[in-house]
Amino acid sequence: MSNERLWNRAQRYLADGQAVAARVALESFLQHDPTHAEAHLILANIAWKDYRLRDATHHATCAARELPDDAMLISNVADMLHKVGEILAARVCMERAAADTRDGAVLMRLAELRGMLGEHPQSLALLDRAGAAGIGDSDYHYQRALELTFNGRLQEARTEHETSLRIDPRNGRAVLALARMRKEVAQPERLELLAESIRNVAPGSVNHASLEFAMYEELERSGRYEEAWPALVRGNALMYARKEVDSKYAWNLFEGLIERCTPQFLQPHGTHFDGPQPIFIIGMPRSGTTLLDRILSNHSQVTSAGELDDFGRQLRRVADHRVTLDETILQRLPDLDYADIGRGYLAQTQWRAPDTKFFIDKLPRNWMIAGIMRRALPQARILNLVREPMDVCFSNYRALLGDSFPYSYDLDALAQHYLQYRRVLAHWHSAMPGQILDVDYGDLVRQPEETARKVFAFCGLEWEPGCVDLTRNKSVVATLSMVQVREPIHTRSFEEWRPYAQHLTNLREAVSG
Repeated sequence: MSNERLWNRAQRYLADGQAVAARVALESFLQHDPTHAEAHLILANIAWKDYRLRDATHHATCAARELPDDAMLISNVADMLHKVGEILAARVCMERAAADTRDGAVLMRLAELRGMLGEHPQSLALLDRAGAAGIGDSDYHYQRALELTFNGRLQEARTEHETSLRIDPRNGRAVLALARMRKEVAQPERLELLAESIRNVAPGSVNHASLEFAMYEELERSGRYEEAWPALVRGNALMYARKEVDSKYAWNLFEGLIERCTPQFLQPHGTHFDGPQPIFIIGMPRSGTTLLDRILSNHSQVTSAGELDDFGRQLRRVADHRVTLDETILQRLPDLDYADIGRGYLAQTQWRAPDTKFFIDKLPRNWMIAGIMRRALPQARILNLVREPMDVCFSNYRALLGDSFPYSYDLDALAQHYLQYRRVLAHWHSAMPGQILDVDYGDLVRQPEETARKVFAFCGLEWEPGCVDLTRNKSVVATLSMVQVREPIHTRSFEEWRPYAQHLTNLREAVSG
């Protein structure tokens, strides 16, 4: 059969949803044309959906070797390389795709990918090029406003959000972003406009939820707590309806993890790695991880790399699985090559710290796999942010963290998630004593220098004056605290749940034990 017929047959199979047949046809096609980038990319996507990570990686890297002059295809290859953890190769593809293209859609895609890598100055530059190429819808201005905020250009960001809303007043994400940037009390006219947007937005959408969260923000800032609470509940209910949480499944999973990760199992391998080493910052979201990141990265020997999923990607690569933690990973843990995981992680991350001895990897949810990180990377330091239970739980509930944090939208699920975090951290401390330093958020805020000195000593860093001055840190920050951490350290974030105490009795009883 000719290659053209094989290709056309594969396309028909794909259109009909017959992935297995398409795979067979494309594998036959590649026997005659082994460097065909698009065929490899399609096979990489099929393998990814089948949870065959090694095959996906193989085809993605093959696709990257012989790229045609097609900027959109190259950006798609970069996306797949990013998914499978081949960050260095993905960056090469991004640079090639961006070199000469004037295609606004391609530039938007590349800006998104650069942002996912934490390269926010480059992402903003690509968005500017996309704007020059004619992209100018509401979502474009919203994305550009986010990147301006990440890069510390707050007034420009506010103006860009306002432009987004002039184009589409129902862009709830832009409304919420502006509500969080404001400090003034909302006038009745603004609240009425917001209520009108809620009436007209697509019911059940993320925009709908965002508008309810914005209403909560505006009413709370006005001290109208009894009106603010129902808006917050509605916004959370809308998000929780998108993806509910099976807390029983999560408990069983974490208990299985604890059972397998004995002190003997967690003993690190003997390999010594050269080059910059990671300082992992873990904890619940909204626990103060960004604050600690900013203090640490003020040190001359520390670079902030942002919230990286690279360790999870390397764990998934070696386990040949698409999920970081599930029953399949638990079953495969005893047979994994942890030195390979550590080596792969450093190969894909050390470029971020060209001039320092350490780089910060601040992905809060890595608390789930902290013991595995320690086994794979014995020279790494691990810092766990600890915040008062009600403060951290309420901060999650009011945050609109996105679809990746469904537990945060239901008070019962939130309580269970917090207790799971505490259970797993207690095990890590017991199974590998002295390997994780708990950093109390209250201490960090009230006695920043004393607490920072303990952190620096744990990390093997000499003390440097001025590190607790957040205002001197001009690097990008891309978390929900992106505005607050550009201010001096403050104590405003304690007991913000108090005005709603009557509604939070069950949560308080569950997490305060």
